[in-house]
Amino acid sequence: MRRKLAAGNWKMNGTGAALDALGAIAAAHPAPTVDILICPPATLLSRASQAVSGSAVTLGGQDCHAEASGAHTGDISAAMLADAGAGAVILGHSERRADHAETDAQVCAKTRAALEAGLIAVVCIGETLAEREAGQTLDVVCGQLAGSLPDGITGNQIVVAYEPVWAIGTGKVPTLEQIAEVHDALRGQLVGRYGAETGHAIRLLYGGSVKPGNAAEIFAVSNVDGALVGGASLSAADFSPIVKALELAAG
Repeated sequence: MRRKLAAGNWKMNGTGAALDALGAIAAAHPAPTVDILICPPATLLSRASQAVSGSAVTLGGQDCHAEASGAHTGDISAAMLADAGAGAVILGHSERRADHAETDAQVCAKTRAALEAGLIAVVCIGETLAEREAGQTLDVVCGQLAGSLPDGITGNQIVVAYEPVWAIGTGKVPTLEQIAEVHDALRGQLVGRYGAETGHAIRLLYGGSVKPGNAAEIFAVSNVDGALVGGASLSAADFSPIVKALELAAG
């Protein structure tokens, strides 16, 4: 059975003072029945690993380079993230795809690099509002999924996060039926490509304006194994209720 996952993406937020919030999140869940992943800025990873030492919180990066090392000024390799204390990395986030023109092929290369470094790859996919309104949602997200994941993976190496671009940070959330349609389609595609064992083992997260007030109903949707949370993951007051809602959904 897939273990539920509550993941937080801090994006470009947080300096050393934010470690108090991270410590509060860890302290609020000393023995969670779900997995907790927080992805702070890379500048905080090393200190954050000390702040959550001995807790149930896993840390992750927000991106990595496809190469293990080299002349790539300003970039960070997957091995560097692991060395700083990360156990996972977010890849292919819509903000990376939009702001840095990342392609599915580039995301796939980064995913391979992450797996080679022993990191769990949290691979993000999602459609824009124009694509949703044009009825292209399933074509877009299934195409991104096919192009962003490498062959030969196992279920515990990959997490897929469906984040409709138009719902990120906007307060807008797809209907539960829309979320279910996408997650069910993604599950079917994963099973078809990787087989039943791996396809059913890969966790599918929903992301996009997840808040304490809507978390429970989202987690009740079929094939939703947790959430990738943005702004609400920056404080224990907002993130902990989401974790608790996921624990209730996990039974």
